[in-house]
Amino acid sequence: MLPFGDELLVLTHDTMVAGVHFLPEQDPADVAWKLVATNISDLAAKGAQPVGVLLSYQLTGGEERFLSGLREALAAYGAPLLGGDTVGGAGPQVVGLTALGRATHRPVPGRDGARAGDGIYLTGALGGAMVGLEALRAGADPALSLAYRRPQARLTEGIALAPHVSAMMDVSDGLLLDATRLARASGVTLSLSAAAIPLAAPEHRRAEALRWGDDYQLLFTAAPGATLPVPAARIGTVLPAAEAPLLLDGTPPDGALGYTH
Repeated sequence: MLPFGDELLVLTHDTMVAGVHFLPEQDPADVAWKLVATNISDLAAKGAQPVGVLLSYQLTGGEERFLSGLREALAAYGAPLLGGDTVGGAGPQVVGLTALGRATHRPVPGRDGARAGDGIYLTGALGGAMVGLEALRAGADPALSLAYRRPQARLTEGIALAPHVSAMMDVSDGLLLDATRLARASGVTLSLSAAAIPLAAPEHRRAEALRWGDDYQLLFTAAPGATLPVPAARIGTVLPAAEAPLLLDGTPPDGALGYTH
């Protein structure tokens, strides 16, 4: 965050690599959409209104399709392209985007404000990107892979929630991992109920969905009795700090908690 006159600017940057964050053979228009959405999701978690973006793009061909998707995404989120850079090169394509936003509420929501007694909430279902990637790899109906190809940043929800939350972040690397990050930043323990977490995947894959990323829902905490301006599922309660920062149905979850870079 950066003070700028009477405004407070929120800045974020994400980089995506072919073969890591998207399939090398994917439609470049979808790659552009995802690049924008992931950055706008970071602004959403701060309740920030987009001001514009700067693009870093590795030329590999397919530029017309990339620009088509870029225009669509920037129009959807009201974020003009302010500038950037292009570069040639061999190897997997690397693209990056810096997004600038204007804080709409102060204090700006962070990860460090959760307090014991707060409720824990999620703006929507998890697992859609997981099953979407599988559908894309299988060549299934494009509608089945939409959640992976074109994730939706919860910008409207984030701006509306900013005055009402004690802590907020987006879920990009898996709910369990990101919840652990929020708990550590706030110095508390988050106690989640697995059955309360909404799914966009089959029930028998619940454990996977809680560890998968790319859904970009907003994870937030709010004081008891808070009136929320948007629909959200209550998935747990903030507890005083204990030995484990995260509990799932009363016990620390086993194994990997999410995607680590």
